[in-house]
Amino acid sequence: MLAAGAASVAVGRLASDAALKAPAGRPLPTEPRLTVHRTAAGQVTLTRDLATLRPGTYGLAGNGSHAVVGDVLHSAEHTADTVVRRLQGVTHGTLAPGDSVWLTPNLHVGNPGTALGLDHADIDVPGELGSLPAWFVPGARDTWVIAVHGLGTTREHALNVMRFLHERRLPVLALAYRGDLGAPRPPDGLHHLGETEWRDVDAAIRYAVRYGARRVVLLGWSTGATMALRAAERSAVRDRVAGLVLDSPVLSWEATLRALARARHTPGPLLPLAVRAAQGRAGLHADRTRGPAAADGHERLAVPTLILHGPGDAVAPWEFSRRMAAHQPHLVALHTVPHAPHGAMWNPDPEGYEERVRRFLTPLM
Repeated sequence: MLAAGAASVAVGRLASDAALKAPAGRPLPTEPRLTVHRTAAGQVTLTRDLATLRPGTYGLAGNGSHAVVGDVLHSAEHTADTVVRRLQGVTHGTLAPGDSVWLTPNLHVGNPGTALGLDHADIDVPGELGSLPAWFVPGARDTWVIAVHGLGTTREHALNVMRFLHERRLPVLALAYRGDLGAPRPPDGLHHLGETEWRDVDAAIRYAVRYGARRVVLLGWSTGATMALRAAERSAVRDRVAGLVLDSPVLSWEATLRALARARHTPGPLLPLAVRAAQGRAGLHADRTRGPAAADGHERLAVPTLILHGPGDAVAPWEFSRRMAAHQPHLVALHTVPHAPHGAMWNPDPEGYEERVRRFLTPLM
């Protein structure tokens, strides 16, 4: 019995790694591994899966390669177990039959200069644990956008919307935070799903104010959205936060942890052990679903907030975003995006996404 108990605890600890040790730039366990079956002029044939049938434009990442794929080409010749998508270009590396790949929201690799041709500066933001690398793209306005990536991605994720923000003359600060490449390592080596990382967003707000920002808008994806929420609630300079744009926010760490552990094929009876292991290892508080997403509203948002989220999110349940918007409709607008995976609300319809964000940002500029 003792051995069985110890084994169960070990499995729970391993299952909790799906969230607490999610490597940046690698697929989450909810994202299937795919196989390249064939390439042709402007086409790539992939394993047939719900993921490869998604509408929109995505990055296609492999070990040492990156490409951009567009919509499904339904009229292209294919077998019953494959899907053909438009191949818009190979960013680096090669795609060959048999390669293992996965879809990613990141269309670009590199930095704002190499990927988009935008002037930028590589800066260091003084953080609680040390210097935090960031890209700064200048703009004429005194409202800055601070962009914060989430689980499984890097600050390259912000490149998807960087040109759109730059065209509106908004200065943009894209932050790498604790645990990212080049940033300080957390003392325990774990992600805390925003509960400690928000202090790095606080440091970015202070940096922006120090260098001329009158106000800031926090734009976050996944746990980056959670960090933005926490900073807007807790930062001593939260009065400088003019608004929040939250893509696929993680509003319940328990629900997200369960989803990632389940995707790792953790047996149902062991999921509570994964939750307890995460709480003990990372010092997570009682589930924050009674925080900003709560129906009882003990913690109310104080700034205009746009949430972009969809019911297809297998990592951060859309229901919590819907509840949050219903509770504070005077401050929170929810834009529902169908058929989009976690952290990828831009990819199915970039123009629609950007128009929604433009309308939200206009009065805050």
